[in-house]
Amino acid sequence: MSMTLSALASPIMADRVEDLSAFGNDPVWLVLVKALLIFLVLVLLTLFNIWFERRVVGRMQHRPGPNVHGPFGLLQSLADGVKLALKEDIIPKAADKVVYLLAPVVMVIPAFLTWSVIPFGPVVNMFGVQTPLQLTDMPVAVLFMLAIASIGIYGIVLAGWSSGSTYPLLGGLRSSAQMISYEVAMGLSLVAVFIYAGTLSTSGIVAAQERLWFGLVLVPSFVIFVISMVGETNRAPFDLPEAEGELVGGFHTEYSSLKFALFFLAEYVNMATVSALATTLFLGGWRAPWPLSAVNDGMFNEGYWPVLWFLGKVMMFIFMFIWLRGSLPRLRYDQFMRFGWKRLIPISLAWIFAVATIRWMSVNGGVDRNTLLVVLGILAVIFAALFFVGGREEAEEAPAEAGEHDAFAGGYPVPPMQIPAPANRTRRDATSFTPTSTTTEAGEQH
Repeated sequence: MSMTLSALASPIMADRVEDLSAFGNDPVWLVLVKALLIFLVLVLLTLFNIWFERRVVGRMQHRPGPNVHGPFGLLQSLADGVKLALKEDIIPKAADKVVYLLAPVVMVIPAFLTWSVIPFGPVVNMFGVQTPLQLTDMPVAVLFMLAIASIGIYGIVLAGWSSGSTYPLLGGLRSSAQMISYEVAMGLSLVAVFIYAGTLSTSGIVAAQERLWFGLVLVPSFVIFVISMVGETNRAPFDLPEAEGELVGGFHTEYSSLKFALFFLAEYVNMATVSALATTLFLGGWRAPWPLSAVNDGMFNEGYWPVLWFLGKVMMFIFMFIWLRGSLPRLRYDQFMRFGWKRLIPISLAWIFAVATIRWMSVNGGVDRNTLLVVLGILAVIFAALFFVGGREEAEEAPAEAGEHDAFAGGYPVPPMQIPAPANRTRRDATSFTPTSTTTEAGEQH
């Protein structure tokens, strides 16, 4: 696969050699320090994101949100975490205890591992050692992230199955179907990035965006990825595995105490993970936005400044998650699956074909590749808008005959409401029943 992508790489990337020599030379103590810093950043970012979400949604709903514990209520998330950890730990009798206890761990560990290949900045001096602000990198780093992130679905499925209850099992099955569907669209949206950058290395993709961010050139890929990452993380309006209105609480219904908290830790870390991946692949990674990137020969792209730009872009996507949760209602399950398979995936395939065609034309005909990509991106967005609006599957069928129930009216099967009259009731009309008087053994009339 990497050979095929390298063959499709653009002429601009042809002279870029994939240099990973800066990785793998750090002493063991520095590797441990980097891993510890990443862990601390993710835990603190999770606590902040929970507070941030509650404050933003509170302002959207004209209420203050948490504002008592600590300055501006910043310690509210910490208080909630301590409360969950100290609650009584209950294990259902019907649960498979080993799998039941391992499921939250299976969700949390992959969420942290994916950050091992995320670049936070360029090469810096850390404790007297020249090292990149990245734990490690590899020629297939993006595929590594997608593979590790997909393991988290096993935690959800195993949590639902091992609980020994019907509703968590349904939530786990929904999640497996949902994440498989939207992982396909997410993976296809990244193919255009690989073709354009000529590498699957995260540091190489950031380096390829030195002049122009891929989010500005590959607009359809960016839009599809953003939609897919919301479905991938089970966030509103795509939080169907939890669906409190019909599944009680989802795959974690039978969990309590610290295990219950681990599921939400994994959810918020995954939110930050897909946000960091979108930042790295489409928004230049740790590079400063224009015009700061042009100040004093790019001084804001050196040292520890890039960490600020990287975290700022990640928080922009976190705000988008919160904004969607406070604005949009939950989709119906069949609408959600139809949207993924019949909308996102076909558009992704068409866009990959367009990008590959532009690559071939630029090599053989000398066509301005950037101009073609921008024009095709605008046309793709217009086409997608028309496709979404005009492609509604509302078949205009002939009205059903009087007295005949159409179970599929409106596109969703609904069973008929035919309630038989009980033996001790007299049916007066088709819609109302009048109970007759009955007498109990004690002679009381009801």
